[in-house]
Amino acid sequence: MTTPFLTIAQDTTNEIIIKKSRFICSLFRVESEEQAQAAITKINKLHRKAAHNCFAYLIGDHDQIQRESDNGEPSGTAGVPMLEALKANQLHNVLAVVTRYFGGIKLGAGGLIRAYSNSVSQAIEQAGLVERVEQAILKIDVAYSLHDSLLYYLKQANLEIAEEEYGASVIVSVYVDESQIEELLNQLTERFNDQLTIKKGPTRIHELPYQKQ
Repeated sequence: MTTPFLTIAQDTTNEIIIKKSRFICSLFRVESEEQAQAAITKINKLHRKAAHNCFAYLIGDHDQIQRESDNGEPSGTAGVPMLEALKANQLHNVLAVVTRYFGGIKLGAGGLIRAYSNSVSQAIEQAGLVERVEQAILKIDVAYSLHDSLLYYLKQANLEIAEEEYGASVIVSVYVDESQIEELLNQLTERFNDQLTIKKGPTRIHELPYQKQ
């Protein structure tokens, strides 16, 4: 089974308080390192009086770019736990910035690791997850006599119809996951006795709500 491509459903900000210190996690969807750095700069300006603005991000289909920063916290107590929290949720193309306003009580290394990790995890839960699926348009040329049967079949298969074009025949365009195209082509050919003409059109990225198992 292919691992799903997950990211956050929306940018979000979530705050938790631990021993009087405020931990504010800002999550962003990012497609490039330039976008990530711009968002980090924005948070640094917004929270310039904070004790720390730590960050972690993963970018790329295979997380080719991974960066993290403790921003003055003891080495390994902020950036790495934040990065691990993103990885634990199998997220891609996400930046987490955790702003800390020090409350006067030291947490110790273990306490900091838990605080930064939990801050990111709770923000992810608030943001929600989506699965990004690559889909292609299949243009199905069907005779009017078979049109209703085709629509019924597509409805039973829970396939989204993009549009219909009417002429000498009907061209029904449907969105199909790339991973399901070959199987669907075989089923349509068998079901309609090779009476359909099917062409593959452009692709799109479709996002579906995702619930962790």
